Amino acid sequence: MTNSNANTRVVVGMSGGVDSSVTALLLKQQGYDVIGIFMKNWDDTDEFGQCTAETDAEDVRRVCEQIGIPYYTVNFEKEYFDKVFTYFLDEYRHGRTPNPDVMCNREIKFGEFLQKALDLGADYLATGHYARVLHEDGKHTLLRGVDGNKDQTYFLNALNQEQLAKAMFPIGHLPKPEVRRIAEEAGLATAKKKDSTGVCFIGERNFKQFLSQYLPAQPGQMIDIRTGEVKGRHDGLMYYTLGQRQGLGIGGSGNGEPWFVAEKDLANNVLYVVQGDDHPSLYSTGLVASQVNWIEGDMPTEPIRCTAKFRYRQPDQGVTLQKNADGTVEVTFDVNQRAVTPGQAVVFYDGDICLGGGTIDIVHKLKS
Repeated sequence: MTNSNANTRVVVGMSGGVDSSVTALLLKQQGYDVIGIFMKNWDDTDEFGQCTAETDAEDVRRVCEQIGIPYYTVNFEKEYFDKVFTYFLDEYRHGRTPNPDVMCNREIKFGEFLQKALDLGADYLATGHYARVLHEDGKHTLLRGVDGNKDQTYFLNALNQEQLAKAMFPIGHLPKPEVRRIAEEAGLATAKKKDSTGVCFIGERNFKQFLSQYLPAQPGQMIDIRTGEVKGRHDGLMYYTLGQRQGLGIGGSGNGEPWFVAEKDLANNVLYVVQGDDHPSLYSTGLVASQVNWIEGDMPTEPIRCTAKFRYRQPDQGVTLQKNADGTVEVTFDVNQRAVTPGQAVVFYDGDICLGGGTIDIVHKLKS
C-alpha cells in the first residue's frame, strides 16, 4: 500500500489549524508524496495590528518542517475578493444573509486552489474538512463526517463531480478529540491551537463594525408586525437576520416576552419585529432554492423525499423536493420551520449522503 502511495502526489490546503495539520501528518504517514500549501485569501490585520494570516503561515511552516514536507504560500486575495467577497456584500446589500463559506469552497478552495494543486502535478487536493468522499465506479459521493458535531458537508454542498474526484478528506472518519490526540502525540505545533470561528475574513472581529466599512448603513423604523406600531429604530437592515433576538433594543413591553426579527422590507427600509419566539410570522411552510447543485449530476424531475438543513448544526428535517422548469427547486417542509433565512444554504441529505444544495431564495411564510 505505502509504495503505491509514494507515486500519488497530494497537495494539502493548510490553514495553520490542527485539522489541516493532522491531515498532512496522516497522509505523510500513509506514504503519499505530500506538499503543504498555505492559502492567503484576505489582507487581514486585527485590532492590535497583528496580521492573523502571518501567524497562521508561521504555524504552517513549523508543522510542515516537523512532518518533513515541502510547503508554499499562494495568494488568492484578488480572486477571493472578486468571487466571494463581492457576492457577500451584494447579498447583504439586497437584505439577505449569505453563506460565504459555501462560495469559498466552490470557487476558491476547490476552484482556484485545486487548479493550482493540479498545476503542481497533484493527483488530489486534501483539506481538513470533517467530511468523507467515496470514489466508486467513476462516481464520487459526498458523505457526512463521522463526528456529527463537526460534520462540514453543509459547507461543501456546492461541489460537483469533477471537484470531488480530486478531493480527499483524511480526517473525515475521525472524531475531533481523536484529531487533537494525534496532534498532541506527534508534538505538532498546532496541537493546542483553538479552532477559528466566524466568517473566514472577519475572524473574531465585531461584525457590525466590519460590514459598515464596506456598506453604508440606512437606519429606519422598527415596526410591530401585528399592530403596525413603531417600536424603535433599526441601524440598517443588513445588520439583522430573521429570528434574531439580540440587539433590538426593545424593552419587554406588553406581555414581557422578548422581541424577534420577523421580516425585512427592503423597499421601505422597515424591520418588522414580533413578540414571542413561537409567533406564526417567524415560521414558514417551504422555500424555493436557486443555484441548486445536485452532486450526482442531473437532479431527477420527479418529487424526491429526503431530509434537509437550513442552517449549520440544525438536526435534519423531512422535506419533499420538486424541480421546477426554470431549474429552481421547490422545498416543502414536513413540519413548519422557524427563521428560515434567504441567502443561506439549504442542503439535502439521504442518510449519510449529501445530495447537494442551493441558496434559499424565496421563503413561503406561514400565514399569521
